[in-house]
Amino acid sequence: MASLRLLEGQLPFDGWEEPTASLARSRRFKRSGTFVDNMALPVHRWFRYSAGFSAEWAKSLITQHSPAVVLDPFVGSGTVSVVSDELGIPSYGVEAHPFVRELAKAKLNWWADPQKFLKGIDDVLSRARSSRSVDFGVVPPLLQKCYTPEALQQLARIRESYMKVSSELSPEIASLIFLAITAMLRASSHVGTAQWQYILPNKRKAKVMEPLAALEAQAMLMASDMKALQSTRKQTKAHILDGDARLLEGIEPGSIDLVITSPPYPNNYDYADATRLEMTFWGEVDRWSDLHEKVRRFLIRSSSQHASIDSLQLDELLENSHVSPIRAELSQVCEKLACIRETKGGKKAYHTMVAAYFVDLARTFRALRRVGRPGCLACFVVGDSAPYGIHVPAERWLGELAISAGFSSWKFEKLRDRNTKWKNRKHRVPLHEGRLWLHG
Repeated sequence: MASLRLLEGQLPFDGWEEPTASLARSRRFKRSGTFVDNMALPVHRWFRYSAGFSAEWAKSLITQHSPAVVLDPFVGSGTVSVVSDELGIPSYGVEAHPFVRELAKAKLNWWADPQKFLKGIDDVLSRARSSRSVDFGVVPPLLQKCYTPEALQQLARIRESYMKVSSELSPEIASLIFLAITAMLRASSHVGTAQWQYILPNKRKAKVMEPLAALEAQAMLMASDMKALQSTRKQTKAHILDGDARLLEGIEPGSIDLVITSPPYPNNYDYADATRLEMTFWGEVDRWSDLHEKVRRFLIRSSSQHASIDSLQLDELLENSHVSPIRAELSQVCEKLACIRETKGGKKAYHTMVAAYFVDLARTFRALRRVGRPGCLACFVVGDSAPYGIHVPAERWLGELAISAGFSSWKFEKLRDRNTKWKNRKHRVPLHEGRLWLHG
């Protein structure tokens, strides 16, 4: 097999420039709450994480304010970190999801030698292609649903080959190969993926790549992106911290000029489940029930599964001093949810989820005031919600909690309407998404 090589003239773009279509969209930034456009941008497109936001918008904001240091306390797969690197601005990102955090850290190795990366990929592919049948062991049910036996065998050989060569590679190259393998898993699966990355085993895709070919294509994409960014930058200035946005440990007090982030919304999205396929492939979880111990317990409490498993008590949450500015309204909403759930078959714990969510975000605002410099600007991409049809005015409550935490002012800039197409919706409460601006 011919070795993979990155040749001059094979870059998808000339240097580090966005495609013309993306530049046109960036003039208005009406899609700042979506990750979709990032899939046309180098490095950002290495792994699709739907719970992200527009890199172009983040770039414009950083350029406009020229901060000394940028922070994203919910950094996810690293959008703000990569944009800050592109602009040569030091940054911090904090992420509590262990698996997603490793993917973000891998992206920050864009400065590594592209040829060494391709050589490592070539070694993995060569071993995988030449090896005999590999025993995958007891195949988890999710993988059985998502891959054909032939694809599973290729994946088993790829994983075994990576395990054999990774110890011989530098940590940077090993992490990039780990990311490349992770990123090709959905391209080589025949099942569908919902908008928010949940797996849909009953949905079939028309276009599927075999794993070996998918890995080779992903590697070439990544190597060309590495070379593109290296044409303007030589080293990362970003730090991804294993941490909690409610604490922000490891960040010097008064050191942050600009905060750009999108926290979880109080809408019951289960971030732990978003990467279950990838975590199952790497043996980090075997079944859905493993997700709480491995991931969910570290996260902001924004899903009813989290609230139920932790057996949260509504009275204790409402008595928390951090939510005192909104306690009367919060109590009213949560008590309505507590009554309605008794009439529902699933009896989802929306009442304690909503209360815990605002306790957690109130703690986050206090942590941000500690690490932010006087006059620090923070921008949160946020959205409201309506569990069981009861409206939760998230941006207003968050603004009031931010003032209580020490921010001087807040304003909300609506970007788009949500939940306006009623077909198959569980409620008909119009929702919206926008930017919550906080001034220190």
